[in-house]
Amino acid sequence: MPRTLEGQITMEKTPSYFVTREAPARISAMSKDTKLIVVVRDPVTRAISDYTQTLSKRPDIPTFESLTFKNRSTGLIDTSWSAIQIGIYAKHLELWLRHFPVGQMLFVSGERLISDPAGELGRVQDFLGLKRIITDKHFYFNKTKGFPCLKKAEGSSKPHCLGKTKGRTHPEIDPAVVQRLREFYRPFNLKFYQMTGHDFGWDG
Repeated sequence: MPRTLEGQITMEKTPSYFVTREAPARISAMSKDTKLIVVVRDPVTRAISDYTQTLSKRPDIPTFESLTFKNRSTGLIDTSWSAIQIGIYAKHLELWLRHFPVGQMLFVSGERLISDPAGELGRVQDFLGLKRIITDKHFYFNKTKGFPCLKKAEGSSKPHCLGKTKGRTHPEIDPAVVQRLREFYRPFNLKFYQMTGHDFGWDG
């Protein structure tokens, strides 16, 4: 990590930290005071999005439905498939809570980042002890992307939107498979809500 001067905050992001078994102990060994921000979204949507990303690189992969099940007739979900496994947030969080108190972690709703980016980033700024500088006036909603974009990036006069890998159209998934996944994730989601003290509303 770069040297951090007095009054500076050093940040680093890697999505795979949350699901990498060795990461909590390593980060704790580096600094027990590290503040951790975890962005989560509905695990069913997350799995479909993960699949969509892979499909764009490898169009010949099997269907989402066939990858989801170990056995379709019994409805047994294949938890070894990373697209499914990553969304079992409660399981991953258990490892982190062995090294960090839950108060040192902020769980950001991916859905609210889209519907209310300034509000969700307000929580981030509060958590980091920063003055609330980012407000609604910094964003506009891009209909093509389906995401909010920054009106202009730092040091640029042009608006800044997420790259072309974000906001891809998801393939049509069999509603029965989506329903089965909702049932599968429900107990894990409820446990995650209890662990974080926050109901993300994924089970509505």
